[in-house]
Amino acid sequence: MSGLVSGRLVSWVERRTLSRWARMADQAGAENPDVLKRVRSRARALQQRIDRVLHVADGRLALPTVGGAGIHKPLHTDWAWRPGLWSGPVRPYGAVAVTASTDLGGDASLFHDCSWSEVTMRQTRNVGADALAPYGANIDVFAFDGSYLSVVVELPADAVDGLTKAHILRMEARISSERPLEFFARLNVQHGPNTEQIVREVPPGDRDNVVEFDLAYSQIRERHLGRAWVDLIFDRPAFNEIRIEDIAFTRRPRAVL
Repeated sequence: MSGLVSGRLVSWVERRTLSRWARMADQAGAENPDVLKRVRSRARALQQRIDRVLHVADGRLALPTVGGAGIHKPLHTDWAWRPGLWSGPVRPYGAVAVTASTDLGGDASLFHDCSWSEVTMRQTRNVGADALAPYGANIDVFAFDGSYLSVVVELPADAVDGLTKAHILRMEARISSERPLEFFARLNVQHGPNTEQIVREVPPGDRDNVVEFDLAYSQIRERHLGRAWVDLIFDRPAFNEIRIEDIAFTRRPRAVL
């Protein structure tokens, strides 16, 4: 009985809330500017929470029917993560004439140094039977007078929490292009005032790419770790379409010999 009453109360509150915001929308055109500023602040705060719910809900409900949204986890994996651009819908889902630094969904950004941008980006829905990620990203590049084009993925704090030189950070990516394209993956780990960089060339021609960064060969200071991020750097991308169907990261301790 208490559950029934609680459910009805929640429904009543939701209806009242929707009705109140409907009235605010109707009255916004004639509202006092001071009142309108307060209403706008509350609306933006509410929108942020709604967007978070929609991101998770839409992402889960849009998962590929075959294979789910799993991440391949090698033995002894102690951390795994897929960036938001590939795990759920983002806003906006596309952009044209992408500027030199463009947010692609919170933890991913696109960078270039073109003087005149002819780069477009859009989020796509993965529908392949073997897809693990529900969403992907397409980057279309036309004339390109810059020296670099890169997609930067900011790793979350828990990727660095407990990170040691005994770890291997693994990136599994499904990347293809309309024309042959060379690209590199670079891990950046900030420790104190310094940043350790490990660069790996991604083998050309493969749609499924696996890159491993073995921190045993790095100079990181484990007690002073800060943020970490990965750059995907594309070489000579002009007049090409780059399809990034998935990116996922895992972390595991290396085997002790």
